[in-house]
Amino acid sequence: MDKKRIEEYARHCGTPFYLFDADVLHTRIEYLKEHLAKRIELCYAIKANPFITAEAAKDCPRLEICSEGEYRICEELGLPPKSFVISGVNKNPDFIKELIASGTDIGVYTLESPEHFSLIESASREAGRRVTVMPRLTSGNQFGMDEADIENIIRNRSDYPQLDICGIQYFSGTQKTSLKKLRREIEYIDAFAEKLETEYGFACRELEFGPGFPVYYFEGETFDEDEFLSGVNGIIDEMRFGGKLTFELGRSIAASCGIYVTRVADVKRNRGENYLILDGGMHQITYYGQFMAMKHPKIEHLGSGGEEENWTLCGSLCSVNDLLVKQYPLCGPKKGDLLVFHEAGAYCMTEGISLFLSRDLPAVALLKNGNLSLLRERYEAYRLNKPNYQ
Repeated sequence: MDKKRIEEYARHCGTPFYLFDADVLHTRIEYLKEHLAKRIELCYAIKANPFITAEAAKDCPRLEICSEGEYRICEELGLPPKSFVISGVNKNPDFIKELIASGTDIGVYTLESPEHFSLIESASREAGRRVTVMPRLTSGNQFGMDEADIENIIRNRSDYPQLDICGIQYFSGTQKTSLKKLRREIEYIDAFAEKLETEYGFACRELEFGPGFPVYYFEGETFDEDEFLSGVNGIIDEMRFGGKLTFELGRSIAASCGIYVTRVADVKRNRGENYLILDGGMHQITYYGQFMAMKHPKIEHLGSGGEEENWTLCGSLCSVNDLLVKQYPLCGPKKGDLLVFHEAGAYCMTEGISLFLSRDLPAVALLKNGNLSLLRERYEAYRLNKPNYQ
């Protein structure tokens, strides 16, 4: 994307703003499909970026939904409920009961705990509706259940015929680069599925696995993704489980399709160090593993040039923690110049402390086939923070 077009978009959207490229997104998903084993289906975790959900749904057979809010987004987009995985550790009981009673044909509900099992079992029984569920196996954190809890559900499955238990879900983290660790995890769920069949006569039809594929955000990092995915396929080929295998991905799908554009608001020098004050900040652009701004993300400076010097990039928040990058080499930055942060398609626009100091929420735009559309206009955050004394 050339400088003139980004400057045009900045004038149209105002700064800072996020821009997501649908063509880059589709290319990314096609790459994953081409390089992963054919038996693997993709599930897009919309928590990574809800703004690209409609586009991701065109290529991913499933969408992971972790809150009622995410469900409402998908509902308003008119996406097929059969593709939904209703997940999340704290399911709203009223919402779940309403959803099951409505007869909406949801793809699958996850069982995060014995409490979730009781909720969904009783709701389906009271509504007289059969629903598909998938117990989640914990990887040693707050998510999912122990093996014993799942085995108890499987052992007594004949007592709740209204539940169609299709398989097991397992997620262990993010940014995993170790094939050895992935092998241990896949071998673990493979063995557990085999145990369920051997000891309880239960054949899993599906395993849904969150492999936590890595995204490389910073300069100097190298990663042969072709080789990595080839290694993943080798592990998959060794699995004894022969049913449906779904990979739930968020960051790996979304990161590359987005940029964050912010403008230089002030240029200053304090005690011998160069500072740029940007109209964005840490509440809007964060990278996993940035380590107090010590690493250098991929940044493009849209300016006129000059002598190269190191600059510390700071946001607009009244906080000493609002450091985006330390000692970043730039050539003659000036007030009004644009800085483009790449690999900003995942989490940045939703994970940050966006309401801090009541600064405006940035506009969000989508680029598709060369055409720009505004998904969310710039919004005055004070309207959300304003107390109602009436």
